[in-house]
Amino acid sequence: MRRLSGLILAGAIMLLPALSQHGTAHAQDALTFDGDTALWLIAIKPAGVADFEEVMAKVGEALTQSASTQRNQQAAGWKVVKGGTAMPDGNIVYTHVIDPVVRGADYSIMPILYEAFEDPAERTRLYDMYSAAFGAALGANVGTVVVDLSR
Repeated sequence: MRRLSGLILAGAIMLLPALSQHGTAHAQDALTFDGDTALWLIAIKPAGVADFEEVMAKVGEALTQSASTQRNQQAAGWKVVKGGTAMPDGNIVYTHVIDPVVRGADYSIMPILYEAFEDPAERTRLYDMYSAAFGAALGANVGTVVVDLSR
């Protein structure tokens, strides 16, 4: 039980930059992953599923339309998977599958959106949608591929 609560706390700490309303990405706020692959789990409230998916579609748009090669690389290796079964509290688990990880890239949601969408009203709308949909940080598993069965 201690390990689970530690994992949840670590996940919550990782997501704080993503929920920053100010949208400024300071070096200490960046959400980066050290490893080849990251599986990042979050819980979304049932009433917020459509809003969360809309926000993530906007993240995809921001990454693919960015002039930054690094942001384009992030888009190429980032998928969001919706769990098929609700948690006991009704929340839905979404897993961000990031493979390959772009080393040094910031995966914080709001800074990505704020880079792409400069209109304050749109920024506020996206922030409100994301923060209202968010249920809990469930943690992340980041590591190095040791066996690739696809090869």
